[in-house]
Amino acid sequence: MRGADMKKQDITTNKYMNPYLAGIGLGLALLASFLVLGAGLGASSGLARIAACTELCVARARTLSGEYFGKWGPNPMRYYLVFMLAGTFIGGLCSALLANRVKLQVERGKQSSVRLRVGFALVGGVLVGFASRLAQGCTSGQALSGTALLLTGSFVFLICIFAGGYATARFFRRQWND
Repeated sequence: MRGADMKKQDITTNKYMNPYLAGIGLGLALLASFLVLGAGLGASSGLARIAACTELCVARARTLSGEYFGKWGPNPMRYYLVFMLAGTFIGGLCSALLANRVKLQVERGKQSSVRLRVGFALVGGVLVGFASRLAQGCTSGQALSGTALLLTGSFVFLICIFAGGYATARFFRRQWND
C-alpha cells in the first residue's frame, strides 16, 4: 500500500465516539449549564457579541449608541455564550486531533465543484445566521435547551427542521450522489 493510500485509510478507519455516550455527555453538559448558569446551550449570541466587539474596534461611539449592539456595553465579550462558542471549536479540534481526523479539504460530491460547494456553504451560513438573530436564538439552543424544558414549540421546531432537511436533500442529492 502506498503512503497516501495508508494515510487515507488511517483517517477513514478511526472510529467515532459512541453516539450514545456522546448524547449522554451532551445531556450532562446541558444539565450543568442549567444548574450553574441558569440558562441552556446556544451559539448565535456568541457570534453576535464577537461582531459587536469587532465593531467597537472600528466605530466605538456608534456601536455604544446603537440599539442592537449598544445594550451590551463596552465589554460584549463578557458573556457565557462567547466562551461556549470558543469551547465548541476548541473541543471539536481536540477531538479531531485525538482521533487523527484532521485533514484540510472541501467535502463535496463528484458532480459539485469546490467553488459551488463553498458558495452553497457561504449562502447557507449567512441565511442561518440571519435567521438565528431574527429569531433571537440558534437552532441548537432551540432544539437542545427548548426540548430539555419540554417546550411544545421546540418539539415542533425540531420536527420541522428534520422534515425540511429531508425535503431539501431531494433537491441537492445530485450534488452528493456519487
